[in-house]
Amino acid sequence: MSDYEMCRTGKLVLKGEKRKKSHKKKKTHEPTPEVNEETKKLNDEDTVKHGGWWKAGSIYDVHGPVALEFGNQTYAKALDDGLFMLGAPHPEGEGPSPEEILSALIIDDTKIALKSGYGKYLTACKDGKVTGRSAACGPMEQWEPIFQDGKTALLGYSGCFMSVSEDDMLMAVNRVVGPNEVLQIRSCAVQEAPKTSSLPAEEEGNVKQVEINFVKKFQKFQDKKLRLNPGDYKEVKKARKEGTLHGVLLDRRAKMKSDRYCK
Repeated sequence: MSDYEMCRTGKLVLKGEKRKKSHKKKKTHEPTPEVNEETKKLNDEDTVKHGGWWKAGSIYDVHGPVALEFGNQTYAKALDDGLFMLGAPHPEGEGPSPEEILSALIIDDTKIALKSGYGKYLTACKDGKVTGRSAACGPMEQWEPIFQDGKTALLGYSGCFMSVSEDDMLMAVNRVVGPNEVLQIRSCAVQEAPKTSSLPAEEEGNVKQVEINFVKKFQKFQDKKLRLNPGDYKEVKKARKEGTLHGVLLDRRAKMKSDRYCK
């Protein structure tokens, strides 16, 4: 099992979203109805029960170390012969075992690829078996995650959904989703903290920093030295409040006779 030692977990950072309000300013952002406090609490409790592994809610969550959970606290496990079976149940607070951890790669907006700890891609074979024996990722190694009503299913190249058979082997034989095809994709990848400002990156910071950002973006100098308008920043501060920031900065750059858009 030494190959699995390379699988690393990351620190959990929960998502949050900011509700925009025009009539009132708040230092802390409010959650949207889709991600309210009760939902966040439930998600947090669920994550803790699974040892820090959170449920993926979209294809863009499926990257890096992941585990396929069927039922409760039981995960698909890679065998050394290239097959997969359901592992033993884990107690609350414990995450998947190393041999139950896969590496996920996003192919496009609808498809992903999964690689076992042995470095082989999961394939939906024609005989219905799910194997991990392919060293390359082709069409048969691509899976489409379907997310609906808090449940997930994985559609294979064969047009069948991944499931667990009666003898706990991983298969892809059914074209409709039933209880055996429902799973959760769990991840321990670090989620990006939500951006708390709606401003473009070059408009963040004080007015001097904003002008520096725009000068670097739009001006060229042969000696590659930064040149700023020597005037004060009162008009820039006023323009920022009135919504005419871009125009004022353009005029300030034009006075420097070096703006490639102001010749």
